[in-house]
Amino acid sequence: MLLYIGKRLFFMIPLLLGITIICFGVMHLAPGSPTDMQTQMNPRASVEAQERLRAMYDLDKPLYQQYWIWLKKVAVFDLGTSFSSDRRPVAEKIWERIPITVLLNVLSLVLILMVAIPIGVLSAVHQNSLFDRLTSVFVFVGFAVPTFWLALLLMIFFGIDLGWLPISGLRSLNYEYMPPWTAFWDLVKHLILPVFLSAFGGLAGFSRFMRSNMLEVIRQDYITTARAKGLSERAVIYKHALRNALLPVITILGLSVPGFIGGSVIFETIFAIPGMGQLFYMAVMARDYPVVMGILYIGAILTLFGNLIADISYALADPRIRVSS
Repeated sequence: MLLYIGKRLFFMIPLLLGITIICFGVMHLAPGSPTDMQTQMNPRASVEAQERLRAMYDLDKPLYQQYWIWLKKVAVFDLGTSFSSDRRPVAEKIWERIPITVLLNVLSLVLILMVAIPIGVLSAVHQNSLFDRLTSVFVFVGFAVPTFWLALLLMIFFGIDLGWLPISGLRSLNYEYMPPWTAFWDLVKHLILPVFLSAFGGLAGFSRFMRSNMLEVIRQDYITTARAKGLSERAVIYKHALRNALLPVITILGLSVPGFIGGSVIFETIFAIPGMGQLFYMAVMARDYPVVMGILYIGAILTLFGNLIADISYALADPRIRVSS
């Protein structure tokens, strides 16, 4: 197992390099540059001033040299300095926002697992029933409805028409003066819509995936044997079938990391949540290359380690699997 982990970590290095090269190249293909964003609204900005800015940001060098400069900084755990007016270190800007993004994604993942697994199991056990057909409709709606459009509808209905839930931010203006319980409830109300919408698409996919796994498992010979031995249907389903049907979910969770990170950009921008996704969107619009590359780099690392942890967890959970070295 240790040899397998070591090999996976070793092969992650060239994969990570390839990801950063592609991201670096695609980012520079976008129209506009940081100097344009900083000087186009200033009528006094001369061509010489723009060239000085390009030299200060190393943008006057060839692309491969720019990438090599960035890579050397990353090698010593330096993500560079932001091109924005505050000139803050990229790592500092990311680390102050990443806890919010992690909180939203963890809550969404917990909600998905708590709802999708029971729905998938019941749909498989009661195949072709009314419940199964209703959940199938829910799945198709979940796949078809654009989440950003649904977010706007729910914001209008629950936030503006009914006034039940806030529609932006994580705290109210008077948050500092609230009692602890009131402040906690204020945070919960701010999280309801973003967490639900972040989990909405995943609920549809995970429930359908869980249903197909359960249908495959309950047709196996050992399930027939368990029923022939006189075990109750509850024991057959929840003790034998469910445990084996949950194994592929581990892999899906590892592969879902990029989706959660990408979804954060949409939801944090719509709900004005100061997380890493909103920072990424603002950096892209401002052509803040160091911040964009820093977030993409961290996202790539999280994705690769998520896949590694999923593979290891799958091997540990299923004794039939032997990890070859």
